[in-house]
Amino acid sequence: MITIAYWTQSGNTKLMADKIAEGVKAAGKDARVVEISEISASELENENVFALGCPAMGAEELDADMDTFVAEVEKFAAGKTIGLFGSYGWGDGEWMREWEKRMIAAGATVLNDEGLICQEAPDADAEAACKSMGEALAGV
Repeated sequence: MITIAYWTQSGNTKLMADKIAEGVKAAGKDARVVEISEISASELENENVFALGCPAMGAEELDADMDTFVAEVEKFAAGKTIGLFGSYGWGDGEWMREWEKRMIAAGATVLNDEGLICQEAPDADAEAACKSMGEALAGV
């Protein structure tokens, strides 16, 4: 089972999470899509592979609730493979680059060495990239 935990404001990041789950399932594994309000970070501690999603907020930063969740994940991230994803409305992806650095500094491997971002709602190309991320997570 691969967990895809996310925070969303407008629903775009949830759409991405659902497409990632489709990719996981297409690769023959089970996926669990869950909003971070319905899971504790400690539930991921025994998982070797999972995905985390959050849109860019404010001045390209994680939502406060997601930031708290990520801080908990950092405590046990060493040796894990994590897919990072999210949508944005402005900026150039700085929030994702900073998130990647945090996870790598915590000892995690970020899938494909980078997060997956799309502007606003995922279009066909972003949906395909999300499915590919799911397949890659399932292959780890």
